[in-house]
This record gives sequence, C-alpha cells and structure tokens, in this order.
Amino acid sequence: MTTIASGVPVNPFKQAISQRDRQIGLWLATGDAYVAEMVAGTGFDWLLIDGEHAPNDLRGTLAQLQAIASATSTLPATAKAPHPIVRLPTADPVLVKQYLELGVQTLLLPMIDTPEQAASMASAMRYRPMGNRGIGCGLARSSRWNRFSSYLQEANAQVCLLVQVETVEALNNIDEIAATPGVDGVFIGPADLSASMGFLGQPGHPEVVAAIQKAVARIAAAGKPSGILATQEAQAHQWLEAGVSFAAVGVDISLLSMAAQGLASRFTQTASPVVVSRNGY
Repeated sequence: MTTIASGVPVNPFKQAISQRDRQIGLWLATGDAYVAEMVAGTGFDWLLIDGEHAPNDLRGTLAQLQAIASATSTLPATAKAPHPIVRLPTADPVLVKQYLELGVQTLLLPMIDTPEQAASMASAMRYRPMGNRGIGCGLARSSRWNRFSSYLQEANAQVCLLVQVETVEALNNIDEIAATPGVDGVFIGPADLSASMGFLGQPGHPEVVAAIQKAVARIAAAGKPSGILATQEAQAHQWLEAGVSFAAVGVDISLLSMAAQGLASRFTQTASPVVVSRNGY
C-alpha cells in the first residue's frame, strides 16, 4: 500500500476518481470474511462491504477489512489491490466515527436528499477545523493505535465521502449536493430512485434511465465523479460510456446464487430457472 511520510495510507480510490480514472468494483453482501478474502485477489479496483441491505455489522465489517488486508498483503507486486469501501446502514455521525476508526477511509452514505445532509456528513468525516469528527484514534485501527504519528494531521486528506442520491428530492438538489465541500463523489441508487419516481422494481424504465443520464451530466458539471451499481453487463458499459467514474458490476451473493442455479439446471429438471436481478440494491 502506498504511504505518505508518516505512514498514513494514501487513499488510492480517492486519487483515482478525482482524476476520473475508471474504477470497477464488486459488492460484498454475504457478510463473510472468507468470501471477502477470496474476492480480494480477483482483480477489482474496489470492494464495497454493504451495511445497509446485507448482514454486516461493526465487528463483521472489521473481520472483512482484516481479510481484505490479509489477501492484499500476499498479492504479487504486479497485482491490483482492491480498496475497501463501506456503505453504512444510515447517514449517522456516530456510525461515521465508528467505521472510520476501523480504518475505513471511504464511506458510502445512503439516502442523502439535501445539501445540508451532505454538509453534515462531510463535517462528520473530518477533524477540526474542517469538521467535527471526534478524536479517539489512539484506541483504534485507523491510526494503527498511534503508530501513524501524524494521523490527526493527515487523516482529513485521505478520507473519501461518497453520498448516495436515490430519490426525486435528491435529484432536484443534485447540483448543490455534488458541489458541497467535502463530498468526493456522488453515487446513484437506481432501485430506490425508480421507486421514488413511481416505477417500483423498474430501474431500467426509460424515464429512470433518462433521469440517471441527466444526473451523471449534472454531477460532472459540478466537478465531481459519479458512481453506480449495475449488475447487468450491458447496462454497466452503458453507464461507464455515459461518464460514470466508479461502477460496481456485480454482487458476491448474486454471483454465487446464479452460478449454483445454473449448475443445478444443467443436471436436474426441477431446478429453478436462473434469474439475474434487475432490481438493484
């Protein structure tokens, strides 16, 4: 892992998306450190541990972060090391503090509808004078228990805040949300957005797709990178071509489910048909 003088890890994901370098990720929803360790060596740029819709709590997330770090440490020098991202169950300053102390540098916070909410989370991510993050890193993995001697001075530059817009209200405020100081990227949630627009379970509806295309352009106009989850390969390419900087192109538990169903269907006549999720997460 790249480091700066005091040893605080540089955030490679934040660097990449700030330069609009394409970053391809995988969603982790099994809640299992063994799976996280396995997929950490498969070549993705980033892995997202989902605490909103998957059974990942604080300690389970810690185990997966340690597993990813372990896998990364044994990769060949030429191999790509994935950057761990965590989606919290809710945009709460207390949870932000706790997960940052686990050593997470990049957080995805759901259901951000207003620039005021975005500003509050940007403040929660950073120490004073830029924010109001509480100080407790001496007890925590984030500073490696104070082995990073300049952690307090350098942490602000390495944390990365991704805000998730997934409602009509958020779309109406997207220019201001994206322009909020301290917001490093804007992630679009097609599933909840489609429901908010009146098209429940239809993230591929033409009106939803058109709204997302406009959102991507507006985020870019505000000078920020955009991200999305697209489990259909053609759809993922569509969004990348539209200008999305970071895209998750699959979900671990869905890949396992589809592979298992597909294998069963080739050997039995009673197996359920393979269904690829189009609903999003």
